[in-house]
Amino acid sequence: MDLLIPDKTHDESRQGEALLLEPVAGKNNGRKLYIESYGCAMNFSDSEIVASILQDKGFETTTDFNNADVVLINTCSIRENAEQRVRNRLKEFTVAKVKNPGMVVGVLGCMAERLKSKFLEEEKLVDVVVGPDAYRDLPGLIERVDDGQKAVNVLLSREETYADISPVRLNSNGINAFVSIMRGCDNMCSFCVVPFTRGRERSREPLSIVAECTDLFNRGYREVTLLGQNVDSYKWNPEKQGAKVEEQKPIMGMDLLEKVLSSGEDLGETQDQALEEVKEGVTFANLLEMVAQISPELRIRFSTSHPKDITDDVLYTMKAYDNICKYIHLPVQSGNTRVLKLMNRTYSRDWYIDRINAIRRIIPECAISTDVITGFCSETEEEHQDTLSMMDYVQYYFAYMFMYSERPGTLAAKRYADDIPEAVKHQRLKEVVNKQQEHSHTRLKQLVGTTQKVLIEGFSKKSDKDYSGRSDQNTVVVFPVGEGYKPGQYVNVYIERCTTATMIGTVSPHTP
Repeated sequence: MDLLIPDKTHDESRQGEALLLEPVAGKNNGRKLYIESYGCAMNFSDSEIVASILQDKGFETTTDFNNADVVLINTCSIRENAEQRVRNRLKEFTVAKVKNPGMVVGVLGCMAERLKSKFLEEEKLVDVVVGPDAYRDLPGLIERVDDGQKAVNVLLSREETYADISPVRLNSNGINAFVSIMRGCDNMCSFCVVPFTRGRERSREPLSIVAECTDLFNRGYREVTLLGQNVDSYKWNPEKQGAKVEEQKPIMGMDLLEKVLSSGEDLGETQDQALEEVKEGVTFANLLEMVAQISPELRIRFSTSHPKDITDDVLYTMKAYDNICKYIHLPVQSGNTRVLKLMNRTYSRDWYIDRINAIRRIIPECAISTDVITGFCSETEEEHQDTLSMMDYVQYYFAYMFMYSERPGTLAAKRYADDIPEAVKHQRLKEVVNKQQEHSHTRLKQLVGTTQKVLIEGFSKKSDKDYSGRSDQNTVVVFPVGEGYKPGQYVNVYIERCTTATMIGTVSPHTP
């Protein structure tokens, strides 16, 4: 199938990707690091933080684990197949360790807390287990393993955001970058392990986010994706984040007023009023505006939104800035209110429809994508039909679609029977996929004959005679290579035809 998931939140082509850095002259300690990642964009972003920490300690990277002194695998517990792939990889690393007994093998990330005993003691697959909030401790934990001990740190933190660490950009095209704005999650969706593996929600200090995005722009990056489990609940408050407001005043006043709020226009507020607003905290809408003001040439995306939290303020901010992409990933999971309640999604069918209507009213051109789970505990055929009717109502551009798979440790695993037969789950998923493929094609056909602003990301997957990039609505656009434009630049592309997931066109003579 020519389908359906061009969003970068969970890029299947990157699963198990090994990461490679340029050596830093005069700093290498002679030891080599191999690190590969699974799961969502947050995990790949975390691997960049880990690489930065260990590179600072002198490690070089390698893409061959057989030549590595330290082998790390950054894990995901969201999907069953990801967990099985990780377990299989660990067995391969164990074979390599027979030939290289000094090799340190470690598991990072979301599997660490839940499977630490199995990995360390029962199956003896690893030497070190490190949770998402303990990456600063990695150099010391590796030293403990060097001394002949096993090492574990899976403690979750209420403060750690890694705000002061500038992530090394791994395997980057130098154009797109992920920027983490928060960690953890307070939403206790009954099917999800994230609150247990990544801890409580905490927001990163906004000026460090602006500084990181500014640095990326100055280095030639032209698109940033602001990442969080639930970006709409981003809220930074100096007092609640453990810093005294008085200590923040000079920094907030200079940076926020001079570098962020100053736009060359009359803002209609005094400096004192602006400082008072800062004391009240920075919301996600505020943060979006701060990043958008870095440069009109820096494109901003974000993921993921939650239907209970996305506000009209966010939508109006998106409307106000051309460089905030008109694209929202808004997971629905189910179109039925009873099932949503069992999932503990904290919104109803009517609430979700209200948010869809708000998006259409404020940003009519906005593309919407979603997540759908079929066959959740006790889901009836009528409730499944509610999901299909929701898809008909919204007509999503893209979707992530899964059968329900019980994850150990979740509320659903403890409270509900996984009682939908596998054959029924498969049939319902097939119906969802078929409907989404139809809607995706419909949405893209509506864009044929229009001109789309596209950020060139590189050659297309099929030919080095074509470039590939993304439109404002996050759809893939393919067009011929030509003189006068190259990756990292924006072009206007006239859309001539489309498939179910790709638009195909030619560069307009009126390109910027």
